[in-house]
Amino acid sequence: MENQDKNNGQLKIELTPEVAEGIYSNLAIITHSSAEVVLDFIRVLPGLPKANVKSRIVLAPEHAKRLLYALQDNIVKYEKAYGPIRLPETAEQPQGGRTATPFGVPEGNA
Repeated sequence: MENQDKNNGQLKIELTPEVAEGIYSNLAIITHSSAEVVLDFIRVLPGLPKANVKSRIVLAPEHAKRLLYALQDNIVKYEKAYGPIRLPETAEQPQGGRTATPFGVPEGNA
């Protein structure tokens, strides 16, 4: 607490070189319970029958909703700067749509 007072209440965030490299993912699976939302990020490679979870993020539902809003805000800013993001699907995803299809891969062709 004393350290935060010295920094005027600002949180100091560190990014290690290993984490800064990031992890590539082309599949996300989202599950939830009443207490948490779990985001599993997976890399699916063509021709391989198995794919391992590369990263798992566990969030409180309130933080998941904040993440949703932050992603929406950033997508709007991205599209203002670079133009619309085009998805291969022709129709909007319905509520409760797919949560386990690889990014950019039509359903059933993982």
